[in-house]
Amino acid sequence: MGTQLGRRTALLAGVAIGGTPGLVAYGVRRGSPGLLRQRLELPSGARSGEVTTDSAVLWGRASGDGRMSVRLSSNGRLLRTVRGPWADERSDHTARLLLDGLAPGREYAADISFTAADGTAGRPGRVTFSTAAVHPAPTSFVWSGDTCGQGWGINEQLGGLTTYRAMHETRPDFFIHCGDTIYADIEIPTSQEEDTGDVWHNVVTEEVSKVAETLAEFRGRHRYPLLDQHVRALYAEVPTISQWDDHETMNNWYPGERVDDDRYSERRCDVLAARGRRAWQEYQPVPVRRLVDRGGDGFATSRIHRRVPRGAHLDVFCLDMRSYRGPNGPSTGPGQPGILGPDQERWLIDEVSRSRATWKVISADLPLSIPSNWADDRDGPSNGDPGAPSGREPEIARVLSAFKRNGVRNVVWITADVHYTAAHRYHPERAAYADFDPFWEFVSGPLAAETFPRKDGILDRTFGPEVVFSKGNDSGRRQSPRDGNQFFGHVAIDRSGLLTVTLHDGSGVALWTTDLEPEPLSPPSR
Repeated sequence: MGTQLGRRTALLAGVAIGGTPGLVAYGVRRGSPGLLRQRLELPSGARSGEVTTDSAVLWGRASGDGRMSVRLSSNGRLLRTVRGPWADERSDHTARLLLDGLAPGREYAADISFTAADGTAGRPGRVTFSTAAVHPAPTSFVWSGDTCGQGWGINEQLGGLTTYRAMHETRPDFFIHCGDTIYADIEIPTSQEEDTGDVWHNVVTEEVSKVAETLAEFRGRHRYPLLDQHVRALYAEVPTISQWDDHETMNNWYPGERVDDDRYSERRCDVLAARGRRAWQEYQPVPVRRLVDRGGDGFATSRIHRRVPRGAHLDVFCLDMRSYRGPNGPSTGPGQPGILGPDQERWLIDEVSRSRATWKVISADLPLSIPSNWADDRDGPSNGDPGAPSGREPEIARVLSAFKRNGVRNVVWITADVHYTAAHRYHPERAAYADFDPFWEFVSGPLAAETFPRKDGILDRTFGPEVVFSKGNDSGRRQSPRDGNQFFGHVAIDRSGLLTVTLHDGSGVALWTTDLEPEPLSPPSR
């Protein structure tokens, strides 16, 4: 008996930049000799995201105005054809479709196409995905961040964005992009000289030639990585969980900031962030929920900190460490603004404490103890002071203490952002603040950007991190992706609940691995 979709199928529209539609001649229109029909294409591919035990978001971008259509099948059997939203210049011809009522633990194929106003069906693109099983079952995912940063874009002479290919070859169930999905604030030149004397050659588009300020420029930035064959191939077969961080707008931005950079004519970060957030949301397969009017350009955006249930063994908790933060001052004194905000802090404590999944993976867009590069612009939670929690650290301290108080077990943090890879073990015996249970934090990235030096010797010791493994740029010079120090992480959970973390370089070589045995869960609180 075939699986049917549930009663609710939500339609989600993205948003757009006006461009000349790339239509393809298909045939002769009946009654109009010599006039060719136009068949819509998918110039940016198609993808899926937010796949849970019973739902998935499907995404596509058309080459012109048209209505999204999805033919959903499983085991070679057509289950349903679903009409999606209309896509036009208002959404940069992007569209999203949220499917509910899927069967847990099942493989699906979705043929996504767009139909023009005259009824001409477009050329379909296929995406495949598997819903998570409700019962204990093996699962795996990859994570990383930082795509096309510091001017290192798509270099076709070196094969393009090949770390995406290496992730794809591990055959994960899904991919978490931990932020910096684009670098809107850094130009991508036609070429630039590396410190080795080699010349790096980029594929370029008009929108990546300057910093993004307009909605059209932000949208063009998100289209850029989708030009790469490895990115499109991964997205066609591996669902995504997407986060945003600073470079989707500009480096280290915070709400209320004014830009001190002559490259920008628009100096209000809130305006830039609204445009950047809109473009990010249009181009990522994320659901729209709990709409909030952000003001500025009349666009309502959704809360993006969220739980993604992945079955009996795994819940993923995605943080938003950008939208609710206070100013990036020195952040060492009492009463400093936080980074999560009170509502997200309460949400994180409550949701993780309620979770009955074996493992709770907290995906953060910033690491907990790796300090920022500038003492007067502390971007992350840490502030370089190894003593009691101060600045933004009291938020993290309250979260960790609440987990201990509520008997939460098997919490793992993952992140990217710092352009090197590391495994950190946090333990109260080494910490200035000791009211928490031991946990691991794993860092990986970049996917396609400059590799930075490690900061092992200057970690903030407030929560007692120990560097168990790290690898980065130890050369003393700038390192482009050509040097090979691109990184991603892989997590595999077997049927028994054993969690294995492996840190890889950009070619797929395993650098370091560890097995984590799950602790028994505490009885649910009443």
